[in-house]
Amino acid sequence: MLYSRIANLEELDEVAAEIINAFPEQRIFALSGEMGAGKTTLVQAMCRQLKVTDTVNSPTFSIVNEYLTSGNQPIYHFDLYRLRKPEELPDIGAEDYFYSGSYCFIEWPELAEQYIPEDAVVLRVKVSENGKRIFTIN
Repeated sequence: MLYSRIANLEELDEVAAEIINAFPEQRIFALSGEMGAGKTTLVQAMCRQLKVTDTVNSPTFSIVNEYLTSGNQPIYHFDLYRLRKPEELPDIGAEDYFYSGSYCFIEWPELAEQYIPEDAVVLRVKVSENGKRIFTIN
C-alpha cells in the first residue's frame, strides 16, 4: 500500500496536499468509491491545492469539466457515472485529455477501466462506520 489515511471532511485539504505531494510526477488520478463517499469533494480539495480559479463541481452530465489554475493551466475532471457504454470515453476524445500532461481526475473509472491509462494513481475513498473517510492508494 502506497498511501492510506483516515480523515474527517475538514481535513480534506490536508489529504489532497499529501496525495499531490506523494505523486509529483503523476497527472492521472482515478477515484473510486460508493455514491456519496466524497470523490467530488476530494477533487475540489485537490483543485484548491493546484490553485484552480474556476468553480469545481461534478461533471455528472457533461462527463468532463475543464478548470483553469491561476497559472492558466488546464485541469480535467471526469465523472463516468453516466456513461452508457465504455466506448463513449474514446468517442469524446478522452485520450487527448489523458495524454495532455495536464492533471486529470476521473471519478467512477471502473466503468471504463480499459481506457484509463495504466499509470493512473488509483485512489479508493470509503466512508467508515463513524463517518470518517478512508483514502487508500495501492
